[in-house]
Amino acid sequence: MAAHLKKRVYEEFSKVSQQVSLEEVPAAAKKLRLTKPSKSAALHIDLCKATSPTDALQYLLHFARKPVEAESVEGVVRILLEHYYKESDNSVRLKIASLLGLLSKTQGFTPDCIVDDAINTLNNEKSHQVLAQLLGTLLIIGTQLPDKIAVIQRLIDVACKHLSSTYFGVRNKCLQLLGCLGTVDKPLSKETDAGPGAQTSHVRDVQSVISDYFQDQDPRVRTAAIKAMLQLHERGMKIQQTIYNQACKLLSDDYEQVRSAAVQMVWVLSQLYPESIVPIPSSNEEIRLVDDSFGKICHMVSDGSWVVRVQAAKLLGSMHQVSPHFLEQTLDKKLMSDLRRKRTAHERAKELYASGEFSSGRRWADDAPKEKVDTSGVNLIDSGACGAFVHGLEDEMYEVRISAVEALCSLAQSSPSFAEKCLDFLVDMFNDEIEEVRLQSIHVLRQISTHITLREDQLDTVLAVLEDSSRDIREALHELLCYTNVSTKDCIQLALLELLKNLTKYPTDRNSVWKCLKFLGARHPTLVLPIVPELLSTHPYFDTPEPDMDDPAYIAVLVLVFNAAKSCPTMPALFSDHTFRHYAYLRDSLSHLVPHLRLPGRKQTASSGLEASGVGSGSLESAQNFLQDSLIRVSALQNLETPGAQDLLEFTIRDLLRLGELQTELAGSADFCATYLHCQLLLTKALQEKLWTMAVPLCLKQNAKVSTAARQILDETYKLEFLYSGLETQQIATIHNVRLQAKALQLILMARSKRGVDRVLAVCEKFLQDVESFQRLFVTELPHFQDSFVEKLLELMPRLTACKPLDLVKILQTTLRQSRFIHLKLPEQIHRASATIIEPTGESDNPLKFTSGLVVALDIDATLEHVQDPQTTVKVQVLYPDGQSHIIHPKPGDFRTPGPGRVRLITQVYLSHSAWTEACQVEVRLLLAYSSSSSKQSASKPAWNESMDGLPTSESCIEGTIHLSKPVKVFIMPKPARR
Repeated sequence: MAAHLKKRVYEEFSKVSQQVSLEEVPAAAKKLRLTKPSKSAALHIDLCKATSPTDALQYLLHFARKPVEAESVEGVVRILLEHYYKESDNSVRLKIASLLGLLSKTQGFTPDCIVDDAINTLNNEKSHQVLAQLLGTLLIIGTQLPDKIAVIQRLIDVACKHLSSTYFGVRNKCLQLLGCLGTVDKPLSKETDAGPGAQTSHVRDVQSVISDYFQDQDPRVRTAAIKAMLQLHERGMKIQQTIYNQACKLLSDDYEQVRSAAVQMVWVLSQLYPESIVPIPSSNEEIRLVDDSFGKICHMVSDGSWVVRVQAAKLLGSMHQVSPHFLEQTLDKKLMSDLRRKRTAHERAKELYASGEFSSGRRWADDAPKEKVDTSGVNLIDSGACGAFVHGLEDEMYEVRISAVEALCSLAQSSPSFAEKCLDFLVDMFNDEIEEVRLQSIHVLRQISTHITLREDQLDTVLAVLEDSSRDIREALHELLCYTNVSTKDCIQLALLELLKNLTKYPTDRNSVWKCLKFLGARHPTLVLPIVPELLSTHPYFDTPEPDMDDPAYIAVLVLVFNAAKSCPTMPALFSDHTFRHYAYLRDSLSHLVPHLRLPGRKQTASSGLEASGVGSGSLESAQNFLQDSLIRVSALQNLETPGAQDLLEFTIRDLLRLGELQTELAGSADFCATYLHCQLLLTKALQEKLWTMAVPLCLKQNAKVSTAARQILDETYKLEFLYSGLETQQIATIHNVRLQAKALQLILMARSKRGVDRVLAVCEKFLQDVESFQRLFVTELPHFQDSFVEKLLELMPRLTACKPLDLVKILQTTLRQSRFIHLKLPEQIHRASATIIEPTGESDNPLKFTSGLVVALDIDATLEHVQDPQTTVKVQVLYPDGQSHIIHPKPGDFRTPGPGRVRLITQVYLSHSAWTEACQVEVRLLLAYSSSSSKQSASKPAWNESMDGLPTSESCIEGTIHLSKPVKVFIMPKPARR
């Protein structure tokens, strides 16, 4: 084989030399110039210089760190194969085999040309480790060629041939290859059928060959066989039901990896054949396969390995087709009637009659059973299934307890009766020693809260968690109470009392407690009504003192009462005069917590009347129609320079902004459209200025005005791209088109101001690169940009790259004025990213005092809505009175996710400054960092550079920032240090 390969290499070199000699010309007429060094030649030279296997290994390791172009791969492979046949050291051959697999994954290279050589290397290989690596290379080649049926069949034949190897690694790779490439519909040929024993003479399919190795002597091979079968399932092939019994036997294997894979296998079969009937061992009874597999997986919750216990508990949560009586048995450790099927009296009498014998009473125990029945032998489900979730919730490993809690949640969501039965168990988990388990239990109970109603003893256990020092735990419990139903008015009083204690002990929980009481009152108006006089301290005969409106506890009580009064018309009759005044105050100051009430004998304000009648907000459907009509009206404009077009744009922008304020569901779409139309309006006004027809010294004011407009358009396009989520490729391409127009406008202004030819040349080159980048990124969207600015640029691209900078500027100026307005098509849903700083409030007049040169910690509490990847994009900005600005990067652990689309940021910012003579305010706000280059990076990476993916993004990648929240002003006072 080596001699054959050498001959091919010599033939290629001879062809090249003949071609050079035929095309030889005088040296003065033509010179040979190499543009790119050959990878294969360099590798060949390095390997030839190696004097020992260690040197060759070092050269190969060094070569593996460099990317290889697709056109050079085949030549590199030939050089590696040539050295492979020469090399006698196993480690070097192993590295070469590994490199062959990596090179096969090179993008743009089709490895079918090296299949024959890769297969031929297996024939003379004696090392088991190298043989396993070569089979791994064949697996990579096969996955790169899924459409080459003949190649796939050859690789399957090779795998079956080497299944009889004595080395476990080779058998593992063969089974993996069969799982990734094998097909169910095509049987294996007689010659390639190889089992653990002798070859058989009949044709067998891939599944039967793989299942033979379920009983292999090596546990690693047994694990690989099960995983290969699971791989067939993941590829969409239906696994035969006959494998079920084999998989069940492997649940009692001695090795953890085998049991773990077997649990997954049993679960897959239970999903494929849930209604199939399987017999119960040592019994005449039969049972559904999903019930039988459920019992077996329940038994694995008591496995000796915590990894298997976690996996079993997770899989139980997805078995929704199990029978209810089996499901409920998992919460009870007692065996239900020994889990035996009881015969009726009629069946017992019939059997006695058939035997022809009756008890005469003369002999002792002559009517005793003929045989002793072993209760453990006729169990319908394994005894381990009884109390499986109880075992899981009491497990010593917190990972198992969390998995059991999540499984209970999943099953309870689909079964209201099971949700009621598991309620006590979930409430008990609130007292777990691990905070993560407590938090998960609260979240789970929140998800199934629609199916349950808490009793007073259960509520008492739940409210005890409010003493927890963890802020996340307390806020999660507040969220739970918002959606929980309670049974009696005593429960309402108990919940209010504990929440007020929480408010006293942790004042920072104020907003969360108020929100909790808002929902608690709205859900239980009939339970709040009997205790209103007690809550408001009113008396039928005597006047009571007016409470202090600055007391957060009193505000909490009012929030509870007012939200209950919305659904209870008789409640306002119990209010005193000062309660009505307090309602008016809270309705204005805390409108998100206090609803609108129809109070008897009270005048309605204009705003409240509009709100009550629904005139101001309108229905969602009518608001959507208004938004579409506005866009259609604007799309009728062909040229924005026509009279009245700009006025129509201004009116439409005003209407869209107002629509976003009234209809919160459409705020993102309305703001997005308004911002886009504002960019078009600014661009149109900039192109109509007088500076285009006058000399530059005569229109300095207009020049500065247009420059400001171009900068503003650029900023708005970055907001459009990075501040809104839910955009499709067409909308992003439209935004980039407007950005190119703004950059062209800036380029024209720079050329007119005569700031230097070199700088204009550099900006021109950068602009042309942006145009090429647009064509590369949005090539599929170009048909939507007819007569647009970017389409005209792409048509003129050959001319633009060859002309001078001044000619380029003239072409850009003409193209800008002639380009058509691109109409915006909205996707289904657009969300605008926003942030609200809860703490600090900015209302305190007491300054934070600290010694100059040292630091003071400022607690930041903010909520983020619809922010993508907040851990890397959200920053905190501190702006000092002297103009200094500090940007702080919160830690990833400072971000919490209380719900979908919502993120909570709780962090600390350290402030420091030199001494001041008096207290001043610093501004704190949240920023959204963006980088337009990050979206342009290609997804393709060399196979050997995958280890670089996890590194954090450097700060130089951040292109700019967008204001995400309103600023909050905080008083600070750095004092001079004492000497």
